[in-house]
Amino acid sequence: MSGGESKFGRAVAASGAGAEGRPGIVLAAVAVAQFMVSLDLSVVNVGLPRIAVGLGFGAVDLTWVIHAYALAFGGLLLLGGKAADRYGRGRVLLFGLALFGLASLVGGFAQEPWHLVAARAVQGVGAAALAPAALALLTATFPSGRARVRAFGVWSAMNAAGGALGVLLGGVLTEYAGWRWVMFVNVPMAVCALALAWRAVDAGPPPARDARPDVLGAVLATAGMTLLVFGLVRTDRYAWTSPVTLTTLAVAAALLAAFLFVERTTARDPLVRLGLFANRSVAGANAYNLMVGGAMASAFYFGSLYLQRVLGIGPSLTGLGFLPFALGVVVGSVAAVKLGYRFAPRALLIVGGLLTAAGLAWFGLISADGAYVTHVLGPSIVTSIGFGLCLGPVVSTATAGVASHEAGTASGLLNSSRQIGASLGLAVLGGAAHARTGPAVTPEALSDGYALGLTLGAALLVAAVLIALVVLPRTGAPRPSERDVDGESSTARPASAA
Repeated sequence: MSGGESKFGRAVAASGAGAEGRPGIVLAAVAVAQFMVSLDLSVVNVGLPRIAVGLGFGAVDLTWVIHAYALAFGGLLLLGGKAADRYGRGRVLLFGLALFGLASLVGGFAQEPWHLVAARAVQGVGAAALAPAALALLTATFPSGRARVRAFGVWSAMNAAGGALGVLLGGVLTEYAGWRWVMFVNVPMAVCALALAWRAVDAGPPPARDARPDVLGAVLATAGMTLLVFGLVRTDRYAWTSPVTLTTLAVAAALLAAFLFVERTTARDPLVRLGLFANRSVAGANAYNLMVGGAMASAFYFGSLYLQRVLGIGPSLTGLGFLPFALGVVVGSVAAVKLGYRFAPRALLIVGGLLTAAGLAWFGLISADGAYVTHVLGPSIVTSIGFGLCLGPVVSTATAGVASHEAGTASGLLNSSRQIGASLGLAVLGGAAHARTGPAVTPEALSDGYALGLTLGAALLVAAVLIALVVLPRTGAPRPSERDVDGESSTARPASAA
């Protein structure tokens, strides 16, 4: 794909006129960046038990390897999108890639738990910059037509491939190269994406210079959510009614209240217009996504620990054991596209949520004398298909009735709600699991704790279904005119591609 002169690049050059770079290389850079971010979300999970041993993490403190990334990514994602609009998508993409790669390199050399947690937080900052910039760059480069459909098809494929291969690659690297390679693996991908983006992105003037991004709002939101999670996680050491816990949660609430005040009064470009939540589709979809994010992040966490710490399966086989889950998500996503022609997104969210809840409840029956085939494989298939059914419809619902100039904000908000939900859910469910386990580290005690966490995850999915039933408006199935030229339902189309 040298010089942007590939067949695909030439074919879409006309549709990419006026974009920020050469279409073929832009697509390659964005694809590698998306694959890297998607892979990072899953590659670390399999390595958690070895990371805990290698750096001396405690049972609860280990969750901060996930929290640090999810909170920074989710809390700063909207700011990253605003920065890309103001300072230039190419510039922000290059910055995000460089920061992500550097943090991955530093994290791989971590010697203390806080070293890795800090590196993961910086990774989250880099991801929050590069992810919206890459998607906005792709949208600008391929504004319409079949080239746009194909480009977003490549983007979606790399997103799915990263998640699927991450669990397998994480297991292989952890077992045969060491846990540090779950961090190092990002470095060559970041360098590759940087090289491609450097060649492809035009260093012209930024597209907008209207209002400055609301940095204060982003800091307040991220700090408030981080302190909230910190307070929840530390309830294993300090009771809910202790002065330490109450003070921590009160300060977190004050920071979040200050964030809402700033969003209402700032003279800068706010991260999100609060009136957007008056739209029931936006409010309901984000609340639904918050619950799903919490349940699924916890399921990955508990599932990985159960396979390795209770069943004694090695990291590489654990990664292989997660592959049916990844394939089930693909099956569910494809089914959502087909069913989206006949059923409203709300109906698919209800069915998908119930199916996912059933899978997690089944998963919650794990025991110390369980086996992969009987206690993991079946629940994984049911859970993953249900989860896949939810992915497209929740994106479509979150942007329904939103003005075109706020579609990007609505899409970014949905991504933020999933990341923040993942951190909050893991904090609450992880704390409950640790309390059930107690000081013992026997397979029976660990299994009981993980089972409780998975069962509570099923309860979160039931809550998500109730939100879909009560909050989301009733709509009909998409009409034939709402399907694009290639026959894809608007239910399955990425919001960012709309």
